[in-house]
Amino acid sequence: MDSSARPVVFIHGLWLHASSWQPWVDRFAEAGYRPLAPGWPGVADTVEQARATPDAIAGHGIDDVVDHYSAIIKNLDAPPVLVGHSFGGMIAEKLLALGLAAGAVAIDAAQIKGVLALPLSALRATLPVLRNPANRHRAVSLTAEQFRYGFGNAVPWEESDALYEKYAIPAPGRPLFEAASANFHRDSPAAVDTEADRGPLLLVGGGKDHTVPTAVTRSTLKQYRGSPSATELVEFADRGHSLTIDHGWPELADTALRWFADKGLAPR
Repeated sequence: MDSSARPVVFIHGLWLHASSWQPWVDRFAEAGYRPLAPGWPGVADTVEQARATPDAIAGHGIDDVVDHYSAIIKNLDAPPVLVGHSFGGMIAEKLLALGLAAGAVAIDAAQIKGVLALPLSALRATLPVLRNPANRHRAVSLTAEQFRYGFGNAVPWEESDALYEKYAIPAPGRPLFEAASANFHRDSPAAVDTEADRGPLLLVGGGKDHTVPTAVTRSTLKQYRGSPSATELVEFADRGHSLTIDHGWPELADTALRWFADKGLAPR
């Protein structure tokens, strides 16, 4: 791999292991980037290990994850571009606003402070965590049926179940509680400096997403209306929350590659 190539850091969200980015890692490497897909703090190297050690990730919140990826980025020899999914999309937005990246693609990004849209489907998708306040300090797993509703509703049952078996891991409850209460706390970790002078940002929404419906993504775009920097939105009408890992992932990956190139953020 060319050490002079531009780095790209992939940031996963809740309930998916970092290995879910491997097809993207390969695609971006072929395009000339230098890809990294590190897991969240406490996440084991494999899906099997992560499932066996849920306590290792329990209790980690948004600030912990931002600090974790900040340290990784600061060890790079050049500012990377970022690709984040779900809560990883929110983390990417925060890192970009901090000036730690050259640009970012935030796919079905979790709601940031200021976003008021809260569709019923999003409540149902996060209910396995939010229904019990004690889950704030725990790691919570989804059942295959819950994964189907929150991630795989736009693909066949068989594909949803296969993705669940391949990539699903326990997730800390704390980030969901932090996001849910963000608009009631001045210093919420879910806050993003939406007026920062930063690199370009592309928000991506899935039209059939239950976990982060397009109403949330559109509301997020509105939070950036005072930004001096490029902020754009693209929607995939027939895609659910599994859009980064299901059979349609190449379309998204190629969209991100083209967008980075259009913004002058090509591999070299």
